[in-house]
Amino acid sequence: MIHAQKTSTQKSVTITPPSHPLEGAVSPPGSKSITNRALLLAGLANGTSRLTGALRSDDTRYMAEALRAMGVEVREPDPTTFVVTGTGRLTAPSEPLFLGNAGTATRFLTAAAALVDGTVVVDGDQHMRKRPIAPLVEALRSLGVVLSAETGCPPVTVTGTGRIPGRRVEIDAGLSSQYVSALLMAAAGAAPSDDIVEPLEIVLAGDEIGARGYIDLTLAAMRAFGARVEQASSSVWRVWPTGYTATDFRIEPDASAATYLWAMEKLTGGRIDLGVPTADFSQPDARAYDVIAQFPHLPAVIDGSQMQDAVPTLAVLAAFNETPVRFTGIANLRVKECDRVRALSLGLTNIRAGLASEEGDDLLVASDPGLAGQTLPAEIDTFADHRIAMSFALVGLKIGGIAILDPDCVGKTYPDYWDALASLGVDMTVRSA
Repeated sequence: MIHAQKTSTQKSVTITPPSHPLEGAVSPPGSKSITNRALLLAGLANGTSRLTGALRSDDTRYMAEALRAMGVEVREPDPTTFVVTGTGRLTAPSEPLFLGNAGTATRFLTAAAALVDGTVVVDGDQHMRKRPIAPLVEALRSLGVVLSAETGCPPVTVTGTGRIPGRRVEIDAGLSSQYVSALLMAAAGAAPSDDIVEPLEIVLAGDEIGARGYIDLTLAAMRAFGARVEQASSSVWRVWPTGYTATDFRIEPDASAATYLWAMEKLTGGRIDLGVPTADFSQPDARAYDVIAQFPHLPAVIDGSQMQDAVPTLAVLAAFNETPVRFTGIANLRVKECDRVRALSLGLTNIRAGLASEEGDDLLVASDPGLAGQTLPAEIDTFADHRIAMSFALVGLKIGGIAILDPDCVGKTYPDYWDALASLGVDMTVRSA
């Protein structure tokens, strides 16, 4: 049951630790990563595509609204379906595209804007305006696309010509694999012309790349919409300007969202039916399942580089582990919706002094299984980050007095998160602003 009170100046949710294992059935929402890829590809395609199992959240709403602004018809006949009708071309919007703090939409549409014959301004909220996009801007500029981003972050102004002139580009993807995905999808979206029949070669500059598995998601989605793309090596892709063909596309549940449910099982000794076998997830964060399964004997060192969105889940789980845990390969978490390394360190330390610390870009969680069952009143600043809110809610399952500030920020990717907890019998008190 959720009790409503109005005694605080900022909205919060305080969780009452359940006295029973969490058991029941919870269906995770559709994958945000796949939904926004499919929406863009369907918008670039000629014809009508039906996207089922999709996520309806803030991030996907921004993508859908941007596509509508560029001449694409996007209908939403039910809560998990988009029906997208495109002409094979995007048109210049009459106003700047406002994309909130949706990183996928911002990066993907910045590259796709090169295919528009006209000017497109890609912008976001105060948080998005701090997230780097310079590597993608520089790569597009090297291809002959005219664009500017004065701060190296949004807003980005793109003056498109309906095509991508160059045939080879190097991209630094050390900060985000989304830069590569953006180039890949835009490259195939350019319809072939008499003077451009050769593929665009996309070359990774250096060996570092954030969450390479998300590029595999991109390639799979592109091929489903008829793209011709070849991976010449681990760092080279060739994409032909074929345009896209409309298709019906099924989107799998979100693996990042599933990590919270898997952690709930381990923390409470419960059993939650997600309605999908773990082996059916193709998203990189699904590899967190094998790590979570080892709790309370998590590895001493966890490399989060290829399951970045699962790190907040694992970090709060580590607080109750038998032994300390060091998280490495997570420098990219500093440029997500917030500096997640800092947010996790501050939140855990706010619960108990010394529970977490930062060493360079590593996060160290001291671990203390004796925390379970205590009441340690603490307000958790989520920094408007959905993953910080959802992960620290897990702490509230074992420690009394944990208040999650700005709980509505979960709407970015999992609008029904608090309802899911309630459906499992978790009691929460909501204090309204």
